[in-house]
Amino acid sequence: MHAAKGLRPRRGRPLAASGLAALLFAATALTSGAVGQDPSPSPTPPPSRAVPKPPSDQPPPLLTRADVDRAVARLDGVVRGMMKQTGVPGVAVGVVHEDRVLYLKGFGQRHVGEPAAVDPDTVFQLASLSKPIGSTVVAGAVAGKDADDRGAGWDEPVARHLPGFALKDPWVSGHVTVTDLMSHRSGLPDHAGDLLEDLGYDQAYILGRLREEPLAPFRASYAYTNFGFTAGAEAVARAEGVSWQKLAEDTLFRPAGMDSTSTTFADYEKAANKAVAHVPGPDGTWQAKYVRNADAQAPAGGVSSTAADMMRWLRLQLAGGRLDGRQLIDAASLRHTHLPEIVSQPPTAPAGRTGFYGLGWNVNYDNQARLRLSHSGAFELGANTNVTMLPGERLGIVVLTNGKPVGLADAVAEDFFDTAQYGKPTRDWLALFAALYTEMDDAGVSPTDYAEPPAAAKAARPDGAYTGTYGNAYYGKAVVTTGPDGLVLELGPEPKRFPLRHYDGDTFSFETTGENAVGPTGVTFSFGEGGTAARTLRVEYLDETGLGTFTRR
Repeated sequence: MHAAKGLRPRRGRPLAASGLAALLFAATALTSGAVGQDPSPSPTPPPSRAVPKPPSDQPPPLLTRADVDRAVARLDGVVRGMMKQTGVPGVAVGVVHEDRVLYLKGFGQRHVGEPAAVDPDTVFQLASLSKPIGSTVVAGAVAGKDADDRGAGWDEPVARHLPGFALKDPWVSGHVTVTDLMSHRSGLPDHAGDLLEDLGYDQAYILGRLREEPLAPFRASYAYTNFGFTAGAEAVARAEGVSWQKLAEDTLFRPAGMDSTSTTFADYEKAANKAVAHVPGPDGTWQAKYVRNADAQAPAGGVSSTAADMMRWLRLQLAGGRLDGRQLIDAASLRHTHLPEIVSQPPTAPAGRTGFYGLGWNVNYDNQARLRLSHSGAFELGANTNVTMLPGERLGIVVLTNGKPVGLADAVAEDFFDTAQYGKPTRDWLALFAALYTEMDDAGVSPTDYAEPPAAAKAARPDGAYTGTYGNAYYGKAVVTTGPDGLVLELGPEPKRFPLRHYDGDTFSFETTGENAVGPTGVTFSFGEGGTAARTLRVEYLDETGLGTFTRR
């Protein structure tokens, strides 16, 4: 996948659940060449005559309350202006500073064409903002556990608690841990399993097929993988003998008073005050067209919550696991989620900074040596979210939207921190993120224009040469049948039907659907010498890692 400078290639439409670490790095690299670079650095302070103190976890806070108030005062206008520019229907924003909620407000509509307004208690789908919430749950569950304890710790091999779980390499299968999978360093390919989810397969099937995926070097390569993260979190829940939802409820949601937060799609669906997903239509108007059920990857992308609940979680994050005077999550275990586990983005310029991934967090350090934690979430079918925080400043922001990612959630967060630090935004963040999202949307599209067959296109064989049942160890069964308008390809457990359009010879195309849709993709049938029936079919967009060929049964 081609992308903006500094972005590693990704398959299809990866923003469905990606954390967007590389997106932010690319955005900065395109303009300044270094993450967190101050456009007008302060002079170096004179050395102190005081006795040096031991180095602390973070430098002393650099932002005053006035700095933060200035950024908060700008938020109303920023959000409304960006909504007007993009058309995103609904937004909710909250800011925490020094354990106080300084800002909490909803804007726009829950559902286009209906009067109900977004407020702080409107439930949004969080997409991959679920990951830092998931790692908070795991931090609480594994606190203090080692190999001799019941349950799973961070360094527990996942296979001990997920029966039948395996990866391509037997040694890796026996050694891959909760940490490896939740920090995307297992060696699994980028977004492994996402296309199975699009076809309708459930979590058990998808986790059981990860063993078919080719592996990159273990613990030496980063590739963002929703179902790897899910496997790590599910192993912890299984070790506790409960479902992921119950573990999350008992460990975090109930103790923290996050009463409107859930990891199940059913709970989101039944919420009376919920923001539904929207996408822009061909004419640019936003439509509530799709429903996104992320139960299969619940720990990685299935959480729904409100801005009000997210403020309680953000306060807990910024206070070392404490909330309202109670220690809800062990401080050391929570801090462990904030540490780098793998390089996710090498520097792209001499002045650039390295980006890392921790446990459900993008982990970066700015030019003032401050830890910066962030994560974005995006469903192409209609949601975009962002959390960004500076723990040393005890400052964080959450932005929730009910629209396909067009840059608003990320831009609001970046504008806020720029204004707090520099007094004004250092660039047009919305334009920058919008361009990057557009470029990433275009990535993964086939280089072949299936709408324009070659002038000398060969005729197809009779339909009967292609019809039949084909098998694949990863994607399961493919069935080619004939319909009123010609050939139809059926894929998935409850078959999704894709009408095939002839392109050239034994190559056809169909329109992809779902979260990772990439427009038209090719289907090529292969025949043996003199054969009258196809022996294999290859689906182009399913073949990113070489798993897209089906063999006739």
